[in-house]
Amino acid sequence: MNIAYWIVAGLLALFYFYAGTLKVIRSRDQLRPMMTWVDRIPLPALRALGAVEILGATGLVLPPLTGIAPSLAPAAAIGFVLLQIGAITVHLSSRDRRIALNAGLTVAAAVTIWLAVRV
Repeated sequence: MNIAYWIVAGLLALFYFYAGTLKVIRSRDQLRPMMTWVDRIPLPALRALGAVEILGATGLVLPPLTGIAPSLAPAAAIGFVLLQIGAITVHLSSRDRRIALNAGLTVAAAVTIWLAVRV
């Protein structure tokens, strides 16, 4: 179970660290080709979302790695499930039906929760 956790959580953390970093440092024009929804939220909210994703990615990895507050890892994964539920809602409310990535990330975060509580 430990190896499975590190594989799933590690990939999830890499994805969110990358996506969060893009949201923090890139302009709306640079993000628009891959994230069509960026014009619908204020820029400070977009930057905050990126920061939350970076912190969540860190929360998946550092607590189990250091042994300090390991209960933060499932909490970070729960946060990612909630984040993706919100993302799916945003996509569907704008009639954007491309939610396969969001659904996959939701499942990966749910598996991470399950693995984190079993480790």
